[in-house]
This record gives sequence, C-alpha cells and structure tokens, in this order.
Amino acid sequence: MSSLNIVLIEPQIPQNTGNIARTCAATNTILHLVEPMGFKIDDKKLKRAGLDYWHFLDIRYYDSICDFFEKNMGGEFFYFTTKAQNRHTDVNYPDNAYLVFGREDKGLDEKLLFDNKDRCVRFPMQNEARSLNLSNAVAIGVYEVLRQWDYPELLTKGSLTKFSWD
Repeated sequence: MSSLNIVLIEPQIPQNTGNIARTCAATNTILHLVEPMGFKIDDKKLKRAGLDYWHFLDIRYYDSICDFFEKNMGGEFFYFTTKAQNRHTDVNYPDNAYLVFGREDKGLDEKLLFDNKDRCVRFPMQNEARSLNLSNAVAIGVYEVLRQWDYPELLTKGSLTKFSWD
C-alpha cells in the first residue's frame, strides 16, 4: 500500500483545513497538523468543511515543526512554495512522500526552503497572482502524486444510478 502524507505547518483557517481533511479522507492520504494552529480542532467551521468524512481520516498532531521532523525521520519531504524554482510536475514523488505546506498568510519559513531548495516546488501561475488557496493547492499536489502513482486503491470509474454506461 502506497503512503502519501500532507503536512500543514501552522494552518490558520479552519475551513481550509476542513477541506484538506476531506481531500485526504477521499484519497487515503495521511494528514499531519503542526501547532500552533489558528483554531481549535473542534472548531465548528473545521468540522462542517470536512462534513461526514472524519471517520475515514488518518490525522496526526504535532506540538511543533521540530516535533514533526523528529517523529517522521526517513520521509521524503517536498516543500510547496511560490518561491521555488521547480514545478510540481517536474518531480517524481516516491512512496512515503510528504507534501509540506505553510500557513496561509506567511507560507513556509525561508530558512527551511533555502536548506531544502532542491525539494521546493511551485505551481505555475501568472506573475500578479500572490498564491493559490491552501486547500486548492493541496488538492492539486495530492492529485499530481496520485496520477503519477496511477491512483492506487482508488476507484477510477464511476457509475450512474438510473442508467448503465454499457
């Protein structure tokens, strides 16, 4: 079974985290939340955004970024940032990849990015655009990795309820 991980460093907006939780639940992706967060995990907006998917979710919590890295040594980390030189599609993501995203208002710490410049990736966008919404960025990243892996253990075909495709 392949393992994909989403890491949110200090997320601030509960609706974004709820949407990301729903994406993670639907794609068998592990969600890692790193404190401090801008909300409590029992926030109604967070729960509402994740809807009824919480029981499908593998979610892990960390007191700090140091705590996260100590507990996840050996993972392959990819840092998503508008400051990167590499496109997200130019990377071959291995099993046990960790897609790391920063807080909505600041992104990831520049020292972390500098120390990992070969592992920093960005989404192409026009020059005037500051960034994508965090939950949209996570979804794009997750589905690029899953596309490369040929969507392991996910349903790739749907069915109609009143008609047949045959």
